[in-house]
Amino acid sequence: METNTNQEMTKSKKGGLRTMPFIIANEAFEKVAGVGLHANMIFYLILEYHMSGPEGANVLFLWGAISNFLPIIGASISDSFLGRFRVIALGTFTALLGMILLWLTAIIPAARPPKCNPFIEICPAAKPRQLGFLFSSFVLMSIGAGGIRPCSLAFGADQFHNPDNPNNERILQTFFNWYYASVGLSYMASITLIVYIQDKAGWVVGFGVPVGLMLFSTLMFLLGSSLYIKPKANKVLFTGFGQVISAAWKNRHLPLPPTDADRWYYYKGSKLTAPTEKLRFLNRACVVQNREKELDLDGKAIEPWKLCTVKQVEELKAIIKVLPIWSSGIMIAVTISQYTFPQLQAKSMDRHIFSEKLKIPPGSFGVFAILTLTIWVAIYDRVVVPLLSKFTNRPRGLSYRQRIGIGLAISCVAMAVAALVERKRRSAAIREGLADNPEGVVALTAMWLVPQNCLIGLAEAFNAIGQIEFYYSQFPKTMSSIGVALLSLGMAVGNLVGSLIVTILNRVTGSGGKVSWVSTNVNRAHYDYYYWILCILSVVNFFYFIACSWAYGSCEDIKVWDEGEAKKEHEMPPTKESPIVHPRT
Repeated sequence: METNTNQEMTKSKKGGLRTMPFIIANEAFEKVAGVGLHANMIFYLILEYHMSGPEGANVLFLWGAISNFLPIIGASISDSFLGRFRVIALGTFTALLGMILLWLTAIIPAARPPKCNPFIEICPAAKPRQLGFLFSSFVLMSIGAGGIRPCSLAFGADQFHNPDNPNNERILQTFFNWYYASVGLSYMASITLIVYIQDKAGWVVGFGVPVGLMLFSTLMFLLGSSLYIKPKANKVLFTGFGQVISAAWKNRHLPLPPTDADRWYYYKGSKLTAPTEKLRFLNRACVVQNREKELDLDGKAIEPWKLCTVKQVEELKAIIKVLPIWSSGIMIAVTISQYTFPQLQAKSMDRHIFSEKLKIPPGSFGVFAILTLTIWVAIYDRVVVPLLSKFTNRPRGLSYRQRIGIGLAISCVAMAVAALVERKRRSAAIREGLADNPEGVVALTAMWLVPQNCLIGLAEAFNAIGQIEFYYSQFPKTMSSIGVALLSLGMAVGNLVGSLIVTILNRVTGSGGKVSWVSTNVNRAHYDYYYWILCILSVVNFFYFIACSWAYGSCEDIKVWDEGEAKKEHEMPPTKESPIVHPRT
């Protein structure tokens, strides 16, 4: 009794609001450093490593794909083996090392090809060892992000886990508000301040500042180590998926019992007594054939890889059922990732604002997307939802799938606007005789690029947050972290698809000595055609989503998991189990 009391007293001295500055600082400064490096990287690859526009775009697409895929591995390692604190700490060190390597590529002349202007002359390509050094820094930063991003929010929420505290919900909401605010501010700071430093002070200083910020982030996180609550890893969930697949395969020839025969199924420790009718072939994994041979005296399965609980089967079904709708998010991930070519367009336009002395860096125009996203989320939550809820009878205004669909529709409009703006910019360049001048600046304000960025931000605000909330509404609590992981995986696949589209267009349209549609010389290229292709693919994807949504069926069937709670789509306001996660986390 005394030992338990001491443990409770020790735990009460840890966690809480006092840990918030350390955890939020770690995430925020990692975002400022990492995103700030990514935002302006296309010019570093072109000017310093003499890559063409398509080559640089493919490198950034692949870097983005790796950065968005590794958080899934990081979350799995965290939840199943090492725990969140260790994974975040290792990720922070790895990201710092990657940024130092990138900084060294700017400091050491031998790490880059000889100085040359690829816009006006033929420059020597980078050597394999130089590219290897550069790409190593990208990989290390991606590994670091894979450790920090999937665990930071959940680790912060761990510090407030106290069901006995009546104010726990309010405290958690305070943490989420500060967390989301820090993410939005860090993104805006990264693509304005860091990009401005890189443009004005050069790459050495521009890469050195993120290194300093990341070092500060590392120290802040470690300084709070003695204050953190550090939950242990849980190996049950991912092992359960494998057990269901194994059991269903081993029992594949077993006839299924009647749909209302609960006693035929194994549901030890769960209030789910019978599986659903969707994906019935998996139901064989939880059919009890011989209770005396398959269950021990306590009623537990003797061979878990041959007999699983109904709950395990339904958890795997939940993942499989959402995959078609998840796949519809791949195409919008391609459009959201369009920051490389707009930077080349912005560089060829008049970027002055208010006066001749104030000039917006090409890599900073993405801030309009983030501003739109952040402002719309606030307006939607505080103004639109109360108005819509009166007509839809839903606390969240629109349903999750309606928000996803609206985001997809807006992304189609965004690509159409991008194509029209590029057509206007290209026509102006030809009219002014700049077609053969890759560095020519047309007499057209770069503020024409703002509408497409705002539309992309609005599309992401609807679609990405709608996806996360949809996954949360369809998954049990034990799978809540997978919702964020699925969104990240969609972004990863979207980056790969974007790279494939650019590669195919470059080879097909640039064959036979022709100027590619995605050439580095934006004044002779046809980025307007490229955007129209993305627009057409987005329209096709929108109708694909409608078909997938129709096939999915109703989301409002009551789903009772072993926590004993009923969940409906129209009864799922944001809680500590289903927070509105900033889509760029």
